[in-house]
Amino acid sequence: MPALTSRIPKGLALYATVICVLAAVAAVVSFVNGSWLGIVWVLLAGLTSNMAWYYHRRTARARAAE
Repeated sequence: MPALTSRIPKGLALYATVICVLAAVAAVVSFVNGSWLGIVWVLLAGLTSNMAWYYHRRTARARAAE
């Protein structure tokens, strides 16, 4: 039976990190412009940060198991 991690793209943690950084920048720009929409960007940054951390740890564990 193939490992579950073989179905995860290798760069998924990197993509989530990039999205996190872009969401953080968008939040700063929104707050500087006086828009409360920045709260949504902060929440998105938090979500993608957790995703990046999760996929990074999952990939590291899969490599260690091999």
